[in-house]
Amino acid sequence: MMAGATSATAAAGAFAAAAAASAKAACPWAVAAAGGWRRSGVVVRCDAGGDAQAASKAASITALEQFKISADRYMKEKSSIAVIGLSVHTAPVDMREKLAVAEELWPRAISELTSLNHIEEAAVLSTCNRMEIYVVALSWNRGIREVVDWMSKKSGIPASELREHLFMLRDSDATRHLFEVSSGLDSLVLGEGQILAQVKQVVRNGQNSGGLGKNIDRMFKDAITAGKRVRCETNISAGAVSVSSAAVELAMMKLPKSECLSARMLLIGAGKMGKLVVKHLIAKGCKKVVVVNRSVERVDAIREEMKDIEIVYRPLTEMYEAAADANVVFTSTASESLLFTKEHAEALPPISLAMGGVRLFVDISVPRNVSACLSEVEHARVYNVDDLKEVVEANKEDRVRKAMEAQAIITQELKRFEAWRDSLETVPTIKKLRSYADRIRASELEKCLQKIGEDNLNKKMRRSIEELSTGIVNKLLHGPLQHLRCDGSDSRTLDETLENMHALNRMFNLDTEKAVLEQKIKAKVEKTQS
Repeated sequence: MMAGATSATAAAGAFAAAAAASAKAACPWAVAAAGGWRRSGVVVRCDAGGDAQAASKAASITALEQFKISADRYMKEKSSIAVIGLSVHTAPVDMREKLAVAEELWPRAISELTSLNHIEEAAVLSTCNRMEIYVVALSWNRGIREVVDWMSKKSGIPASELREHLFMLRDSDATRHLFEVSSGLDSLVLGEGQILAQVKQVVRNGQNSGGLGKNIDRMFKDAITAGKRVRCETNISAGAVSVSSAAVELAMMKLPKSECLSARMLLIGAGKMGKLVVKHLIAKGCKKVVVVNRSVERVDAIREEMKDIEIVYRPLTEMYEAAADANVVFTSTASESLLFTKEHAEALPPISLAMGGVRLFVDISVPRNVSACLSEVEHARVYNVDDLKEVVEANKEDRVRKAMEAQAIITQELKRFEAWRDSLETVPTIKKLRSYADRIRASELEKCLQKIGEDNLNKKMRRSIEELSTGIVNKLLHGPLQHLRCDGSDSRTLDETLENMHALNRMFNLDTEKAVLEQKIKAKVEKTQS
């Protein structure tokens, strides 16, 4: 949004080229990496002594000089909020799992993303149904390209293949998308509540690691507000199901109707999703479930909370024995590797014809816990999160009506966020104008005090003169500063406010747009050097 917050292309590109050229001479095999040179995942410092330092300093100067030459061209490109990602709507689960980022690795991913030349701020939202990266990009085209390349390297999927499944949204479209996600409008199941908790976790994670910038932080917090309002002010959550409840519903659909309540249920994983599976099994009338988990404590906590079902604990070492006794196996763990392969399924005993003759594996984990090859086994069938669409196809008309009610609230919250972001445009001008006025005030005050003489002034008189000068400056600045504010509280448009800003920049020779850009470029160069 900020006119001065424009592309860092020239500076960062020039710096990268110069640094790479000088380092290549010392280490020809090296590939540039933040803070050093990386080979096979190890950062290696190239000790080129004074020559390396000189080259690095020269690269910085070259980058900033390049900026000064090309600034006018880059000033035309505003920094953008963008979202690049894929979801259950755009990509199959096998692609999503390759891109999935475990929650504990979000800070590291944010650090890697913000080290890219054209990315100022970043956040990662990775769930079983989506993997989305939100950024503030100094340059839209270059920033998007860098993020896609990062995703490609992380997942091992060629960028050309990734682009077939990625969606990319910019500014208000990106913000609206996040608000819709937080409100449950983009979920596989309309109105599901777990996604709002996951959006909250992005903010908590960012606060703990210090990883979120002011734009992304504010956007996510406003998204949480929108999500809460949608759930409180509409009936979108009435009758809504989560991924866990849809998984239970799918299992019930696939079992013979007469045997649903007598089917032996096994749950692997006692985390949040697993706990919800137990809750929805109770709602369906099930009286017993076996839970396999690494430790018994979580299972005991679920048992303590849910008294209407018998919960039998089995340790992880007994997982396959427990599966042999089960008709339906739900998997919900954070395991990075498969728990059940085709070979495992073949080793399990057959299921009675009364139960349909097949063992059902309902896998709601991303990355997946169960191999898709299980369905090649005669007495096994596997379903993953993509198969839950079958459950949520019903009541489309009701879903559309509820979504329309929610969109009205999202539009209100979107306007509030955009008004806040618009107000940031003029902050550099406000700061520079006040600093300019304060310098004049301090200079003239010093002349005045010298003429009067220190011996002729006591502390009270000096303070009165200082307060007089400050009061005059504040009153003179009040009018111009009021016309630089565009926070949605009055009828003034953003265009009118920006005209006022440009006029003041010209009148007082503040040159804030170039100053802001130079500051951003300088920060990027210094970060790459460190």
